Amino acid sequence: MSIALPHPAALLREPPREDPPPPRQPAPSDAVPASLRWLLPWTVLFLAMLVPMMPGLSAGWMLLLCQAGIAALVVLGLVVLTGAAGLGALGQAMFVGIGAYASALATTRWGLSPWLGLGAALLSAGMAGALVGAVTLRLRRHYLAIATLAWNVAFVFLLGRVEGLGHLEKLPPVVFLTLDFATPWRFYALVLAALVAAVAMTSGLLHGRMGRALHALRGGSRAAEALGINSFHIRMLAFIYAAVLAGLAGWLQAHLDRGVSAGSFGVDASLNYLLMAVVGGSAHIAGALLGAALWTALHAPVQPWLPPLLGTGGDVDLVLSGGLLLLLLHVAPGGLWPLLRHPFRRWLAPPEPEAAVLPPGETLPARPHPRPGAELLRATGLRKRFGGVLAVDGVGLTVKAGEIVGLIGPNGAGKSTTFDLLCGVIPPCGGDGVLLGQPLRRAAPRRLAAAGLARSFQTVHLVPGLTVFENVLLGTHLRGRAGVLRGMLGLDQREEAVLHAEAWRQIDRVGLTPYAHRIACQLPLGRRRLVEIARALCLDPAVLLLDEPAAGLRPRDRAELMDLLDDLRRDGLGLVLVEHDMDFVMRLTDRLVVMNFGTELAQGTPREIRRNPAVIEAYLGGVA
Repeated sequence: MSIALPHPAALLREPPREDPPPPRQPAPSDAVPASLRWLLPWTVLFLAMLVPMMPGLSAGWMLLLCQAGIAALVVLGLVVLTGAAGLGALGQAMFVGIGAYASALATTRWGLSPWLGLGAALLSAGMAGALVGAVTLRLRRHYLAIATLAWNVAFVFLLGRVEGLGHLEKLPPVVFLTLDFATPWRFYALVLAALVAAVAMTSGLLHGRMGRALHALRGGSRAAEALGINSFHIRMLAFIYAAVLAGLAGWLQAHLDRGVSAGSFGVDASLNYLLMAVVGGSAHIAGALLGAALWTALHAPVQPWLPPLLGTGGDVDLVLSGGLLLLLLHVAPGGLWPLLRHPFRRWLAPPEPEAAVLPPGETLPARPHPRPGAELLRATGLRKRFGGVLAVDGVGLTVKAGEIVGLIGPNGAGKSTTFDLLCGVIPPCGGDGVLLGQPLRRAAPRRLAAAGLARSFQTVHLVPGLTVFENVLLGTHLRGRAGVLRGMLGLDQREEAVLHAEAWRQIDRVGLTPYAHRIACQLPLGRRRLVEIARALCLDPAVLLLDEPAAGLRPRDRAELMDLLDDLRRDGLGLVLVEHDMDFVMRLTDRLVVMNFGTELAQGTPREIRRNPAVIEAYLGGVA
């Protein structure tokens, strides 16, 4: 007896249903010129520079403007840390305090210039960020937020207990050449210069290769690691960057007040910074500026007279802040900036990236692929035990260039565990493997990605809120070299053009060009799976592992996926499929590995497996 297969026409029995049409692309007449897109930010900067010249502006209002600019620096760090990387942090005031105290000690105790104090502030805050991050970033979700809050409490407690550090006074004014910044009007220029530089560098960071790696974390660490991204290092980058910006804010705050006090850097200050980010929009740089400006303008004048008005003492403003936060989360969970910019989105949004024709020699170097039939991946005797359960016992397979190998078996057979062993997600208890001559044992997923192994997931892992193009572009991470400094300084434009071109090539390869600017998570399941495959192809892999790629697909989508995988096979890739759709597997694969109860039941061609008695018994329960 053999396992019966449906007739080929079965693939087309379901009436084809079209996907929602892609949005209309703006005609050239609809496009907003780049010069006009830059009009608003340049206008805002020009008006900000004119503020000190306004007649009748009091020193108190200038101090508020300085305070808003200093707070915006801290909130910019939260845009990177929380908005981009998705990490909750409730202790940023601690890093502000570290920067302030570092400069205060350098200038008052050691007699150094405030500019050397700036170096001390940035270095101290960065080192503290690295230390706290190394200890804390292993935690996830609310545990990370609670840990940073605990660090903040401990910092203020220690400052209050160390003699001579509770309050430092008489900090020298900042002087540049012969110009001192002792007055609020002049200090405002210093704050504005620091803020403009921070906005430019943050924008460069977030729109470059390392910024994309930060966004990839919101799609899950497993997906990020599979793209070759070291998720811990990227989280550490975000943490240190936010700490350094907070240290810069602390330096400015210390020399604006000409003194520092431990009480200024408590938990309430950290909560205020977080509230500013939420009010403005934690995912937007402009939201950081808006949130800091609104909160400072409304909170600082109200704070002195609010307790007497309500007939209470203490920090009643914290209660009202919490109420405002809850209200805002219901009305505008994304912050005020997305609401304000919506009517002007054509003017404020950057132009959608388009496929570019690069000059010769500007393409990414391709991986030297082995000749057809050469061995790419070999695994032998894989074993994995979870406590008393032996999930995989002695499984092996070989993948050659230009070959599709299927890994099949009943539910609970151990296919997904074997797949995770091949991808490096979990370490094996026994057995070994080789990928293009490199050992697989104890290799992290990002190491395997660099060696030429790409994968998809059973449940599609895409970054929420990003377009198809932006999700696919994440797959080019390993093929770029620009780091943090190049990104912040805008020195990565040539490399970015090449990476963009590669992403467009893979989008076109899988047939998603009409959907490139749509939000990927809003596409039908079949399209989302193609997005994940295009992203994996951007790694230029030699071996592609697909976990149930046909699950949940309509017949038309399955037929399109079969055509795509067949094209990849002809291009010389080695593919491994974990799949339950027997019709899909039997028609597409060259060889099959059948598993049952964690063991290897049979290997062979689809024709051999179809007639194997042990396989028939495993699938049909011994029915003959």
